[in-house]
Amino acid sequence: MKMNFLKKWLGGLSDAHAAEQMELLAAPRFTHKHLLGIEGLAAEEISTILNIADTYVERNLRSDKKHSILKGRTLINLFFENSTRTRTSFELAGKRLGADVINMSVATSSVKKGETLIDTAMTLNAMHPDFISVRHPESGAVQLLAQKVKCSVINAGDGSHEHPTQALLDALTIRRRKGKLSGLKVAICGDILHSRVARSNILLLKTMGARVMLIAPPTLMPSHPEVFGVEYCHNMKQGLQDADIIMMLRLQSERMQGNFLPSLREYFHFYGLDREKLAAAKDDALVMHPGPMNRGVEIDTEIADDIHRSVILDQVEMGVAVRQAVLELMAKG
Repeated sequence: MKMNFLKKWLGGLSDAHAAEQMELLAAPRFTHKHLLGIEGLAAEEISTILNIADTYVERNLRSDKKHSILKGRTLINLFFENSTRTRTSFELAGKRLGADVINMSVATSSVKKGETLIDTAMTLNAMHPDFISVRHPESGAVQLLAQKVKCSVINAGDGSHEHPTQALLDALTIRRRKGKLSGLKVAICGDILHSRVARSNILLLKTMGARVMLIAPPTLMPSHPEVFGVEYCHNMKQGLQDADIIMMLRLQSERMQGNFLPSLREYFHFYGLDREKLAAAKDDALVMHPGPMNRGVEIDTEIADDIHRSVILDQVEMGVAVRQAVLELMAKG
C-alpha cells in the first residue's frame, strides 16, 4: 500500500527507484541549505552525516555502485583551484547517486576573460542546477556565491577559511578505525596558519569531544591559537606524546608571502614525521595526511606507506562516501 501510494505520488517510478526515494525521505533531516563550513553544525548533525556516509562505504564496495536517489538533478563542480582528490570524489559521488555532473574548467571559462564571481553565479543560477561544489582561493568567496544562487552550495575549500567535507572524511576515517572521536588525542602538525583543513578539523574535533594538539613552528602557528580552545606547542616529540591520531598538513607554499621557513631540509628535520618522532605517540597511533603529500618534507616515505599506521588511502576512500552523504541530505532538505 505504501509503495503504491509513493509510486503514484512520485509520478509512477519503478519499484526500485521508489524504494530509494522512500529511503531518502526516511533519512534524518539536515536543515541546512548549504554546507559552507563545520562552524555552525551541531554534534548531532555531524553524526548524521557520518552515519549515512558509513552506509555508502559499504555500498561502494559492491559491483553495482549506482543509485537513482539524485536522478534528474544536476551537480556543477566549480573549481577555481586545481584539485584531483576533491573534484574527482565529488564527481564520483554525484554520478553514483544518479545525478548529472558538470565539471567547469575555470582555466577556459569566462572568469579568465574578466567575468566576476557574482556574474558567474548569476549565469550558473540561470541554468537551474541543484548543487554547486565550489573551490576558490579567496576566503569567503563560496559564501558570497551561495547568496546569489537558489541551489545548494557545498564548500570544497575557500582560501584559508574552511574545507568541511575534508574534516568530515577525516572524522569518518578516525571513527571507523578507532570506534569513536570523543576522548581521542589528535595532533595536527605543520602549516596550521594557512590550512583550511586544520581549521575545519579543529572545529569538528572539538565539537565531537576530541582533545586537539596543534604543533607547528612559530611562523606557521596562528598568532592566538588558544582562541580555538586547543593545546599547542612548537616541539614535535612533546606534542605527539600519547597521541592517538597524527594529522600531518601540506605546506601551503602558494599562500605564503615572505620567508616562513629557513629551508625544506630543516623543516623536515624538526617537523617532518619520521620513525623517531612517531615513537612519541601511542603504539597504535594512526597517521593521516589530506594530500597531496610532499614526501621527505612533511612525512617520510616509510611512514606514509606503512600499512599498519598510515590511513591516507582510507581518507581518499571515505571522501566519496562523505560527499554522497552530504548530497543525499541536501537533496532531502
